[in-house]
Amino acid sequence: MSTKLLTRREFMASAGVCSAALLSGCATQEEDAQAARPNVLFIAVDDLNDWVGCLGGHPGTITPNIDRLASRGVLFTNAHCAAPACGPSRAAVMTGIRPATSGVYHNNQHFRHSDVLREAVTLPQHFMAHGYTAVGSGKIYHGIHPDPPSWNDYWPSMTTTRPPDPMPEGRPLNGIPDTSHFDWGPVDVSPGEMGDMQVADWVVGQLITPPASPFFIACGFYRPHLPWYVPKRFFDMHPLDSIILPEVNENDLDDIPEAGRKMSRWKTDHANVLKYGQWQKAVQGYLASISFADECVGKVIDALDRSQYSDNTVVVLWSDHGWHLGEKLHWRKFALWEEATHNNLIVNAPGVTRPGGRCDAPVNLIDIYPTLIDLCGLAEKPELEGTSLRPLLDNPDTAWDTPSLTTHGRGNHSLRSGRWRYTRYADGSEELYDHMSDPLEWKNLAGDPHFTVVKNGFAQWLPRSDAENSPREDRESQLRRMKEMNIQLP
Repeated sequence: MSTKLLTRREFMASAGVCSAALLSGCATQEEDAQAARPNVLFIAVDDLNDWVGCLGGHPGTITPNIDRLASRGVLFTNAHCAAPACGPSRAAVMTGIRPATSGVYHNNQHFRHSDVLREAVTLPQHFMAHGYTAVGSGKIYHGIHPDPPSWNDYWPSMTTTRPPDPMPEGRPLNGIPDTSHFDWGPVDVSPGEMGDMQVADWVVGQLITPPASPFFIACGFYRPHLPWYVPKRFFDMHPLDSIILPEVNENDLDDIPEAGRKMSRWKTDHANVLKYGQWQKAVQGYLASISFADECVGKVIDALDRSQYSDNTVVVLWSDHGWHLGEKLHWRKFALWEEATHNNLIVNAPGVTRPGGRCDAPVNLIDIYPTLIDLCGLAEKPELEGTSLRPLLDNPDTAWDTPSLTTHGRGNHSLRSGRWRYTRYADGSEELYDHMSDPLEWKNLAGDPHFTVVKNGFAQWLPRSDAENSPREDRESQLRRMKEMNIQLP
C-alpha cells in the first residue's frame, strides 16, 4: 500500500515546532520534554550473521561483549533484514520504507536517487527535528552512499565515514586468483590501527564529552565485512585445528527453483573455496573478524557504562543482514535463505526492557525506526512501513502474528514466521521450509499439495506491487566515488 511521504521541508514545517504566537510557554514545555527524552546509542555491525554466542549460530564464536549487551535487554532471536545487501537494507532501516516501495533493491542504487526516498526524512533527521543532536562515525549507510543531511556532525567527515584499514602485503592471502576482496588472513598491526577501532575511540570520546543532550550517536562497524583482515591476535583466538565447518548438504540445490539457483554462488565462490582448500581458513577469518568487531563493541559499551548517561540511553545493536559460509553451497549474502536474512537485533531500553529478555517473534530491521520514536516519545510517522516493537520490549512473549519480509531484487520476496519460510520469486517459482523439522532448509516443500494452505496464508503478506528499479550507478561511477571518498578499492 503506497503512502505519501513528506519532503524534508514539509516535515520540518509540520514537526511540532512552536510558533511565535505560543510565546515562551510552548518553548518551556518543549524544553522540558526534550530533557526527559532518552538518548540513543545506535550500533550497526556489518555482515554479522547469527554466529554470536547469544544466538548460538556457531560453537566456536567468542563474543562476550555482544553477549553481555544482549543479556541486559531484549535479544530478538528471529530478526530478519528488509534486504540481504548492505545498501537496500540500510536504506530501509534509515527511512522505514521497504525496497518494494522505494525501488532500492541493490547496492548500486543510492537511496536519494529513488523518487520515493529523494526527500524522505531519515531516522536521525526525525530525531534532529525533535531537538536531538545526531552525530556518528563508521558504516551506517552503504559506504559509497553517505547522507550528510542526516547528521549534525560525522567523523572523519560527512563523506568519508571511516578511516581506511591497513592492508597486508602479498594479497590475495588465500591464493584464490582474481578474488577481489573475497580474501582473509591476519594483518600485522595493532587493533588501534584498524579503522573500526578508531571509530570506536571516536564514539567513546562522544560519550565522555557528548554533544548537546538529548543525543543520537550512531556507531557503524565494518567488520566482519570482507576482506577478513584483522590483527593476528584474533586469528589466534580461533586455532585452525579447532574450526568447525557449517553442516552442508551437497545436494541442497537440487530442489531449488532456477531463480534461487542463480542467486547461489556455488559455481564461483564455493567452487574456489573447495578448489584451493580454503573452507576452514575462511571460517577462521570470519570468526576472527567477529571477535574483533565484538571487542570494538565492548569498548563502546564500557564507555557508556562509565558515563553519566548509562541509565538514560537506549542502546540498539543490529546487523544489516546475515552471511553464508557454504550453506546452500553459497557464500556472502545476496540470497533469500535463512543464513542471508537472519541478523542480530538487540534493544536495551532503560525503564522498559528487563535483563535476560529473549523474543522469538519474527521481526524485521524496518521495525527499528518506529520503535525508537516510540521509545523516545517523538511524533509518529504514518508512512513508516515497520511496526513498533514496544509491545515485545514490554513483554517478549506477546503474540506477534506478522511474518518478517525480506526482498532481494524486484519481485523476489521471502517471508519468515515462527515456524515457516515461504519464498516466491519474480517468475512465480516458490520455496517453502518447515523450521520445526528442517531448520537447515534442506527440503523444499513448495511443490507438495499438502502445503497449499500454508502457502496461501503467506500470500496475503506479500507486497501488493513492486516498484520499478530506482536509478543504478555503473561500475565506473562507483569506483570513482570510492576513490573520491578514500574508500579502499577491491
